[in-house]
Amino acid sequence: MIAPLAKFIDWSANQVWTLMMPSDFMQPPRLEEALEFLNGPEFILDENQPARVEFDFGGSGTGFRFPSPRPGNCAENNMVYGRLYRFGEQWRERPVVILLHGSGDFFSYNSRFPLIARRFNQTGFNVATLVAPYHFQRRSRQSGADGSRDCLQIVEAASQAIAEIRALTEWLLGKGCPAVALWGYSLGARYAGMAVCRDARLAAVVMASPNVRLRPCVEQLAIRPLVRKNLPIVREVCEQLNLTALNLLATQPSIPKEKILLIEGIHDLFCPKQDIEDLWQSWGQPDIWRLPHGHVGVCCGFVPGLTGRVLRWLEPRLNNTTTRT
Repeated sequence: MIAPLAKFIDWSANQVWTLMMPSDFMQPPRLEEALEFLNGPEFILDENQPARVEFDFGGSGTGFRFPSPRPGNCAENNMVYGRLYRFGEQWRERPVVILLHGSGDFFSYNSRFPLIARRFNQTGFNVATLVAPYHFQRRSRQSGADGSRDCLQIVEAASQAIAEIRALTEWLLGKGCPAVALWGYSLGARYAGMAVCRDARLAAVVMASPNVRLRPCVEQLAIRPLVRKNLPIVREVCEQLNLTALNLLATQPSIPKEKILLIEGIHDLFCPKQDIEDLWQSWGQPDIWRLPHGHVGVCCGFVPGLTGRVLRWLEPRLNNTTTRT
């Protein structure tokens, strides 16, 4: 994709996104409370209990739900929803790939992920999907569009997402599945990166356009005055939060670099390529694919053949996993 078109698509997506932002975004930011939680023992717990999964929610056959292991004040957000696309009756004998969507990406979760799951099922893999905290049916009118109304909510959502990924991983391994891998996009890629820095049981991780650092990209690109006026506050917030574990450069993965794949959009306006290059260097230069696309192109399925390419990358890493650590 040519650079001007890729950047225009990202810019246009940003304008649409800002129309959905609450008028009281980051007012107040609650930065001190967020930093206290981040630096305390409750942010990432050592204990790892399996999810209490219940199936057939909604009558789809693939749908499941379980109580969040990190419940908060929002009742709707305390129930986790997902889908499990099984590889036939022998699904417990096959590896699983957990797909993690980007911020507000309802289209991918409901339309693209089932197509990816079908492709993976044909190759002998299970696929699970998870609804991120404060998204879709987990959202309340008071919670904001994606769990980013203020700093404390951003931090609590990250803590909750990591706990839920680990709980589902524990449940899948407990059912007998020989390996679990993560494939995340954008926000989901950041959650995948945070999880792999704390869970050595994961067989592999694919991070497509991850939010390596927090940046005020939305505010910088916005033409809506109510959003642009928050730029100084959000810039200061990002600087402070980037000194913590929310910055992927501040942590190291718990699995070998041969099991990590970074996917970079060269023309990305939301997750700049330099951030992903910095992560690539910091994590020991794992595999990286540099694609001539923007953020929307990488994360919304506009890259021809990407699913098959990722599948071929994952196959040897999942099929060669015979033991769990």
